[in-house]
Amino acid sequence: MTSETARGLLCIWTDIDPAHEADFNRWYDREHMQERVAIPRFQNARRFAASQPCPRPYLALYYTDSLDVFRSEAYARAFANQTPWSLENFKRMRGTQRRVGKLSVETGAGEGGALALFNVPATLLAQPGMTARLAESLRTLMQEDGVVCAAMLETDPALSTPVTADAVPAPADALIMVEATRADAALRHAATLSTSLGLPEDAVYSFQALWRLASTDLFRKEI
Repeated sequence: MTSETARGLLCIWTDIDPAHEADFNRWYDREHMQERVAIPRFQNARRFAASQPCPRPYLALYYTDSLDVFRSEAYARAFANQTPWSLENFKRMRGTQRRVGKLSVETGAGEGGALALFNVPATLLAQPGMTARLAESLRTLMQEDGVVCAAMLETDPALSTPVTADAVPAPADALIMVEATRADAALRHAATLSTSLGLPEDAVYSFQALWRLASTDLFRKEI
């Protein structure tokens, strides 16, 4: 994979006021996923919920043909013209981390039913040879039972504009994502990699898949 062929990814990792959690999930499941996947060159969207205590228990991932999709006129128009329902839920979201970047590493095949992730701080990512080290570590993970795929999102700070009032602008960091058939396998292998980098084991969070929407599904006819 090269920079020219790498897919783009929008990652929204957030908490929500419990008083509005039902409406938040209804909005994601009935409007927001469909709206985003309808943007040209968006491939699919996926939702996850934390499977352990987590400061941001909801995760959404939006995959695109390339990072340039987030610089397109169509995306800029959608970003600037949010629906009233979206604006209301943005106000309710808490501690949101919004990252837009390229998937500089994707290895394995398919998608797992469970995902574990951790953040690689910008200072660590900038160390000489770190990107190559992470890429090799993720490829090695494919030999482990239960692991089906792994990826690294490299954040583009200029494209990672916050959408909630309390959000902090994203640095040039990375997210490591390990997907497996079971949550314990995803968490265990992601934690092993995290600690090998000198990061705390409790910085790894695991999620279960909720659902996936592909752009082709938008045109499926009802029978």
